[in-house]
Amino acid sequence: MNRRSFLATGVSAAAAGLTAAGSAGAPRPPGAPRSARAQGSAGRRFGLDYAPHFGMFRHHAGEDLVDQLRFMHDEGFRSLEDNSLPRRDVAVQEHIGAELDRLGMRMGVFVAHTAWGAVSFASDDPDVRERILADIRQAVEVAGRVNARWCTIVPGEYDRGVERAYQTATVIDNLKRAAEICEPAGLTMVLEPLNHWANHPGVFLTGIPQAYQICRAVGSPSCKILDDLYHQQITEGNLIPNLDRAWDEIAYIQVGDNPGRNEPTTGEINYLNVFRHLKGKGYEGIVGMEHGNAGEGRAGERAVIDAYVACDQ
Repeated sequence: MNRRSFLATGVSAAAAGLTAAGSAGAPRPPGAPRSARAQGSAGRRFGLDYAPHFGMFRHHAGEDLVDQLRFMHDEGFRSLEDNSLPRRDVAVQEHIGAELDRLGMRMGVFVAHTAWGAVSFASDDPDVRERILADIRQAVEVAGRVNARWCTIVPGEYDRGVERAYQTATVIDNLKRAAEICEPAGLTMVLEPLNHWANHPGVFLTGIPQAYQICRAVGSPSCKILDDLYHQQITEGNLIPNLDRAWDEIAYIQVGDNPGRNEPTTGEINYLNVFRHLKGKGYEGIVGMEHGNAGEGRAGERAVIDAYVACDQ
C-alpha cells in the first residue's frame, strides 16, 4: 500500500454520504490541544493519541463520514487523519471540522503537497516554486476549516542529473519560502521520509537523519519531521535511537507494521515497546494510524482496535 492509495480512499463518498454535524461547541483557538486520555463512551482510555482515517471502520459505521467519526470517538480515539481532505468539497471540510470540535477530537495531518514528477521541492524552476507555494496557501485555508495544526509534505523525487547536495540546498530554500506562509497561520509542515525499496523508488527524502538536517537548516517552527515508523523500519531500522536523536525536530508520528503495512502486531515491529518509549518521553502529539487492516470486514476492523489496546500498555 502506498501514499497514492491512501489519497484515493473515501473521496467519492464524502459529498453524498456526509450528514450535518450538528451544532458545534464553543470555538477554540487554532490548534488548541485536546486531551488524548479523554474517556470514550466505551470506557476506554488510550495512553497515546491514536488517529484512524476514514474508511478504516466503515463496516461498523457505514459510509457516512460523520458516523465514522462518532464510531472512532465511541471506541476511545481522539484524533483523525485524512490525507484526502484538500480534495473534499469546502462544505464537507467544514462539516468535518464542526463535528471534530463537537466531539472534542483533534485533526491530524492531511496531505498538502506530494510531488510525483516535476513539481518537486528539489526544483529551482520559478514556475514549479509557485505551484508549490500555491499548494501551501491552499493548505492554510483547509487547515482553518478543521482546526488543523499539521500538514504532510513529500518533497518529491530525486533528480539523477543533479548532485544531491545542490538539490538539498534547493529543497531548503523552497521550504523556507513555504514556512513564511505557514508561520502566521500556526500550521506546521511535517516532512515525511518515504522508503525507496517497497513503495517509492526514486524519492528524494528517505531517512530521518536527512530530514533532521533539512529541518535544522530551514530553522522554522513550521517545518518539522513526520516520522512514519513503517517507512523507517524498511529504510533504516534503528527506530527508537533515531526517534531520540531527531526528537527536537519531530512533530508527528505515524505507524504501520512491516511487512504488509497493517496494524501493529501483524509484522516485525515491537510497537508495545515503541509506544512505551513515546509515553516515557512525554509525547503528547498524534500517532497516525496510516495503514490498512490485515483482516476483512467487521472482524478485521475489530482486530485493528484490539491491536492498539494490546500495544497501549
